[in-house]
Amino acid sequence: MSSQEILDQLAEGMKTLLREPVGSRRVKITDLTPRDGQQCKLATRVSTDDLLPLCAALDRCGFYAVEVWGGATFDVCMRYLKEDPWERLRRIKAVMPNTKLQMLLRGQHIVAYRPYSDKIVCKFVERAVANGITVFRVFEAINDFRNIRVAAKAVKEFGGEAHVEVNYTVSPVHSFEKWMEYAEQLLEFEADWLCLKDATGIIMPFDAYRIIKGIKERAKGKLPVVLHSHDMGGASSMCQLMAILAGVDMTDTVMAPLSFGSAHPATETMVAALKKTPFDTGIDLKLLEEPARITREIKAKYEKYETEYTGVSGEVLTHKIPGGMISNMVAQLKEAGKMELMEAALKEVPNVERDLGYPPLLTPSSQIVGVQAVLNVLVGERYKIVTKETTDYVKGKYGRPPAPVSKELIKKIMGEKEPDYSVRSGELADPGDWDRAASELGPLAKSEEDILLGVLFPMQAKEFLTLREKGDLGQQPS
Repeated sequence: MSSQEILDQLAEGMKTLLREPVGSRRVKITDLTPRDGQQCKLATRVSTDDLLPLCAALDRCGFYAVEVWGGATFDVCMRYLKEDPWERLRRIKAVMPNTKLQMLLRGQHIVAYRPYSDKIVCKFVERAVANGITVFRVFEAINDFRNIRVAAKAVKEFGGEAHVEVNYTVSPVHSFEKWMEYAEQLLEFEADWLCLKDATGIIMPFDAYRIIKGIKERAKGKLPVVLHSHDMGGASSMCQLMAILAGVDMTDTVMAPLSFGSAHPATETMVAALKKTPFDTGIDLKLLEEPARITREIKAKYEKYETEYTGVSGEVLTHKIPGGMISNMVAQLKEAGKMELMEAALKEVPNVERDLGYPPLLTPSSQIVGVQAVLNVLVGERYKIVTKETTDYVKGKYGRPPAPVSKELIKKIMGEKEPDYSVRSGELADPGDWDRAASELGPLAKSEEDILLGVLFPMQAKEFLTLREKGDLGQQPS
């Protein structure tokens, strides 16, 4: 569909829209402030005590769901905040009785950075539902959907909502036809929603319209569609509006004080923009004042965690690295005393991305590409040092890349052998993870939730549970 055809379609559609009553095509909103918002802007450092008043205020607003868990929360809760992520979820559930709680689930990677066995995936989903999660946004970084099938099925079996995601990127192999192929694969999952996820903010408005329109046409009413788009490229509000005109059923937003840039469009902005239109969200702007006030206070308290990489950047349209991973690259170079190589590292990112078959850059693929790019420029020779994660990716332990991996890189890592991408990554995972974690934690583990902490983050879990056993967690500084 050309841009002119889209404009013609919009012009014709506007004639009908002007005659439709307010709210006749109501768009739902999921607010992401307590999880993705603070993760993007404040390094996930907000304590549970500070999140609870915000969550209680958001519970009164009428959102479809509020994202409160998943992503980096597990790692950060234990490593930096000395909090139990499961206890965080239970406390949030207690103050949000009226709203569906949502989490981000990395498919076979769960909330960590390597694939786990099907047994671990199912057990995690079971305990997440039992502790308060209803909506699971299930994604797989490189769009090898074999790696989300078990998780999506488990979500349904344990009574949750499965929202399966296709991850957007821009590359020579990701054509409109490719996005439609992905959508058709996900339509077979019998999920509850299908999500187009732009983890960085590189989709442009007309492309958002084309892809959402195409997905809606192929869905044929089988399931609703949501757009999740970050704003580092600066176009997310336009993309959300174009997606709405294309028929999207829900969009993701963040309360204004933590919105835009590496986060998402402002909740208040989208609610106001759609008010008194057929797409009216039905959310009262007055009800958003209290959560906005609390979010401003949180932002002020944790402002030291904001970096220069949380705003809009034209460079992101080239390197495509999300803000969080850029911060990690900065930390690597600072530790090496080589911050002057940052520009070179960002320029190296597209080269590594190409060598690895153009994976969309989000956890864990963004870490794999970003860290390897930094190493390449630090050492001064490409792939003189190859990380374990890059090696595992090339060998197929993370799934099937979207396009062929560089033959030179394969030869460097595997010699004359060829990678086997026919095996699903879950089948390559360590089946002994659960028993090993239970053994290593011993009496420190009081529940299945504790053992899962040990499976996903062994070192951090043992340290955290030891402190808990001694009663030394205390009040951690912000």
